[in-house]
This record gives sequence, structure tokens and C-alpha cells, in this order.
Amino acid sequence: MNNVISVGMADLKVAKSPNILMTAGLGSCIGICIHDPFRKVGGMAHIMLPNSNGNDSNPAKYADTAVELLIKEIINLGGSKTRLRAKIAGGAQMFSFAGKPPVLKIGDRNAEAVVAELKRLGIPLLVSDVGGSFGRTIHFDVGSGALKVRTINHGEKVI
Repeated sequence: MNNVISVGMADLKVAKSPNILMTAGLGSCIGICIHDPFRKVGGMAHIMLPNSNGNDSNPAKYADTAVELLIKEIINLGGSKTRLRAKIAGGAQMFSFAGKPPVLKIGDRNAEAVVAELKRLGIPLLVSDVGGSFGRTIHFDVGSGALKVRTINHGEKVI
């Protein structure tokens, strides 16, 4: 039986197979899942903002600190940096007002920051499901690397 481990907002967790990591309520936030397919270990972070600007009170909250921390935790669990692969979901534009530009475009900025960090750290991004104007709930199987994305009014898919 798979154990589902919940990842909260501005939180990150790592696990070994057969565990499932889950986070709900991804609006403009990004859910990043990183996986070592050989060792069947992985992790998930629920990133709220693109840049910490030196505020390290909660490194899981920011793209520029969470991605690196997540990689370190996966390596501590037995993963190898050379085998790590990433998938991301979220980054929606949840709020806009008629006649006004989209407010801050935080979802786009979060997605761009996560992609930039993965590139900087040499982790391939296999697939992403970002953007739109709808929230997502994701389930990440650290054994297989499958990422199930569930959305209201947009169904469910595995990426």
C-alpha cells in the first residue's frame, strides 16, 4: 500500500518508493518534483515565490532556495545528482481584473524562476504543466516518477 505524504505550502518533503508525495491548492505556486529513477527516491516542493531576496527564514518557500535544498535532501536519501530529473506543475494566473493588466504575473514568474534554477543546477526538466487560470492538485509517485495532475473543470492527467 502506498503511503501518501502531504506537502504543505512553502514546504518540501522527500521519500522513497512506494510513497506518494501530494500537494493541493497549487494556484500561482509551483509544485516541483525531482526524481532519481534508478534509486526510486524523490521529492516535492510547494514553491510560493520566485526569489528569497536573502530571506532564508523558510527556504522551501522560494524557487531560488527550494530547488537546491530539495536536491540536497534527495541526495541525502540516496539519490544521485547525475540521475535526477524534474517535473513541474502550477504557475496559474489566478487573479485578473477587467481592464487591468494581470496582477504581478506571479505564476509566470514562479515557473520561470524554477526553470532557471533547474538549468543552473543541471537538472533536466522532463515535462511541465504550468499556466492557465485554474488550480491544481498533484500526486507524485517517487517510485515510477509519474506525476498525476488533477484540475477543477479540466480533468486529470499523468505527465
